[in-house]
Amino acid sequence: MKQQSLKDGVHGQTMRWTWTDGPTKGTTHEHTFNDDGTVVWHKVTGDAQPRPEKEGEHAEYAVFKVTDDVSAVSYLSESGYTLSVVLNFADKDLVGFASNSEQWYPVKGKFEIVGPAKNKIH
Repeated sequence: MKQQSLKDGVHGQTMRWTWTDGPTKGTTHEHTFNDDGTVVWHKVTGDAQPRPEKEGEHAEYAVFKVTDDVSAVSYLSESGYTLSVVLNFADKDLVGFASNSEQWYPVKGKFEIVGPAKNKIH
């Protein structure tokens, strides 16, 4: 899925999402949002070192800029879970929903931008 706008705060960024509520509460996942519309993510372990681009799960994502400080992001993982979150860049809060055909969970957390995507396209 090709994206329309690169000015949504998400494209070309690597972010760490730390979950404060939901089934993954207490964990952190690093997400790299590539300009080509793909996202790569993995759980961050104790060393918190970035992983090579090829490691982790991959999916296509969609993002919509809601306001200057808010973007909505969603992707469907190969495991069949859809994660849809709203990122508030003013306070670095995230809220959303994780679901599959049988389960649904509200999720909350915090996020930080830790760098650019490794394969930025410009």
